Amino acid sequence: MKKKYIIITGVVILSAASFFFLSGRQKNPSSEKLPSLVDFNIHIRPILSDRCFKCHGPDANKRKAKLRLDIADSAYAALKESPGLHAITPGDPNNSQMYLRISSADTGEMMPPPTSNLKLTPFEISLIRKWIKQGAEYKQHWSLIAPQPQKIPEVKSKWVKNEIDNFILEKLESKNLSPNEEADKERLLKRVCFDLTGLPPTIEMQERFLKDNTENAYEKIIDELLANPHYGEKMAVSWLDISRYADSHGYQDDGLRTMWPWRDWVIHAFNKNYSYEKFVSWQLAGDLMPDPSKEMLLATGFNRNHKITQEGGIIDEEYRLEYVTDRTNTFGKAFLAMTVECAHCHDHKYDPIPQKSYYSLFAFFNQVNEKGLVGDIQLASLADPPNMKINSDEVKNILQFINKKDTAPVTVMIMHDSNIIRPTHILKRGVYDQLGDEVTFNTPPKIFPFDTTKFEKNRLGLAKWLFDKKHPLTSRVYVNRTWQEFFGRGIVKTSGDFGMQGEMPSHPELLDWLALDFMNNGWNIKRLVKQIVMSATYRQSSVISKEKISVDPENIYLSRANRSRLRAELIKDHIMASSGLLNEEIGGPSVKTYQPKGLWESSTSGRGQLAKYVQDHDEKLYRRGMYAFIKRTVPPPSMLTFDGSNRDQCEVKRSNTNTPLQALVLLNDPQVLEAARVLAEKISVEKLSDEEKVEKAFRLIICRKTKTKEKEILLAYFENEKKKFQQSAAKAESFLKAGEYRHEKITDKATAAALMQTIHTIYNMEEAITK
Repeated sequence: MKKKYIIITGVVILSAASFFFLSGRQKNPSSEKLPSLVDFNIHIRPILSDRCFKCHGPDANKRKAKLRLDIADSAYAALKESPGLHAITPGDPNNSQMYLRISSADTGEMMPPPTSNLKLTPFEISLIRKWIKQGAEYKQHWSLIAPQPQKIPEVKSKWVKNEIDNFILEKLESKNLSPNEEADKERLLKRVCFDLTGLPPTIEMQERFLKDNTENAYEKIIDELLANPHYGEKMAVSWLDISRYADSHGYQDDGLRTMWPWRDWVIHAFNKNYSYEKFVSWQLAGDLMPDPSKEMLLATGFNRNHKITQEGGIIDEEYRLEYVTDRTNTFGKAFLAMTVECAHCHDHKYDPIPQKSYYSLFAFFNQVNEKGLVGDIQLASLADPPNMKINSDEVKNILQFINKKDTAPVTVMIMHDSNIIRPTHILKRGVYDQLGDEVTFNTPPKIFPFDTTKFEKNRLGLAKWLFDKKHPLTSRVYVNRTWQEFFGRGIVKTSGDFGMQGEMPSHPELLDWLALDFMNNGWNIKRLVKQIVMSATYRQSSVISKEKISVDPENIYLSRANRSRLRAELIKDHIMASSGLLNEEIGGPSVKTYQPKGLWESSTSGRGQLAKYVQDHDEKLYRRGMYAFIKRTVPPPSMLTFDGSNRDQCEVKRSNTNTPLQALVLLNDPQVLEAARVLAEKISVEKLSDEEKVEKAFRLIICRKTKTKEKEILLAYFENEKKKFQQSAAKAESFLKAGEYRHEKITDKATAAALMQTIHTIYNMEEAITK
């Protein structure tokens, strides 16, 4: 009984503490100024969505009092249960039952009801009152209104570098915030190198940039990085997540597939700066283009990257429809940032996507002549139709970007529609054999109508629909995701959901301006990237003040640069590049690097070519992280620890966790220890003082010069470790055995082992893996 009393008392204390903490964080209503014009999308819909739609929204099964507040006709109509009264009377809040209820102090009348634990603030109630008084105008959701031309804000500041900064600064000033100064050259160089190539700057590049005092020194570095072939690799990493690229089929048997030539094409397309229109259109419908080339056909592998089963006993049609579903859902998330999958079983509860529209979109991807059960697991992906063979007489000529060394042909899966149109039916509750009405090729009309006089009724027409200049989503979605790549957060935080339940843009005018600018300049990806990294907004230091934390804890308004951990692949790349291990070869088959014994085998069916893990050796061990073999049921464990994707489905933003396992990987992973050993041995044979050795290692890994205190600590640690290893030659010998990479001829192994320990410590600094 006493124990129970203590627990209850603790809960009460915690609840009280939480209340006072949250109360302290809430803005004082009196300090907030009502906007001169209250906008439904910006101000009102978020309140209704959070507090009202649960009972008065699109879900008919949960709707109370037969009242819908998400659409104007219902909100304005006479209340069905109270004739003569209206939820909203435009222009008259005092005759609007909604306003009277949300402002009531009577617990029997107030809305939301106290039992819901939902409540409107006085400021929100005032907003709704003013909105009703101004006419209670409903608007189509912001993302479904085509981007509108925006006037570039006039701001007076030397801080501004390009148009992006005008929009950012105007919003900062409205929040009584000011931007940070530009980051110092060393940190800025590190940031832009990782953002554009995924690799650290060399010491030579660091020195060159530090000495270059010309006005365009930074722009010269950007142009150099954009021209670097590693740029295509860095840009491809996020596209592989979106495209759910993997080296195995998935499901239980999870047999081998060979799709790496498609990955080579993606890298090539980014390096050649294919327009976003061409890049996407070829992937969606390269096979339907007039006189399609082999490169166009290869690009369509995008739509065959989904999971495919090789398990006996399955129902073929059930799984075939699973693949069509995957392609449809991927299209919705990747290009529309809409959760179309919600309409697979029923009308979408929030967004204007009826189930009929879902299956009309489904029809575009339902024409492939494929099977549900594919191939023999022993033969891997050789029986997987439709497919394409790539020979060596082709790689030397038309497909030179493919890194293929052996002479045997490579078979990859591609798209190819059947000559006969397969009928598509609505699937009742999404069940494969419960056929409803037949539908034809179409798109959700409220997103953007599919004009059959302009667009073919196939995937080529769908691609043209997507890139119509009046389309409200295509450009916005890609611009937002590109912004996310560089700032860690999109202008729309929910980069995979531009629908009713997604977040509002933090800078809607900037998003529209960028979207139109991107379209009007030929969907030029490199131009967009350069615009972003050239901006003063991007160049800011990440210094944090208490004032900025209190006003904008999430840094939504970008008054400083965000600190963010490198992606899983880039952590591996940085460790290998800084140590001199990195094999800079671009493209080619995936590789199997160090992995804990037994992990692979414990998660496999025991059949086929992937039954046992056979590690690669020599230069294959040191390929970039993006080339690590991804078996869907057993993704590379060290990368998964750092939130890498298992590529089961389309992913537009990775999770960002912080766990003890991540520290353990950096402490114990064989590749980290090997990198520390290799770099220590390389530096040990150079004619440098101990101080210079530590300084060089620090600059290679942290990408800046040491501070006095840092150098003192590291040198003291180095000297201490050297004494330990001098007392135990066997321990130094054993420590230097890490990894398979060749050894330098070392005479003083105690010094090399001590330096390895010091380098290993530097790799475990937070700054080593932070952008």
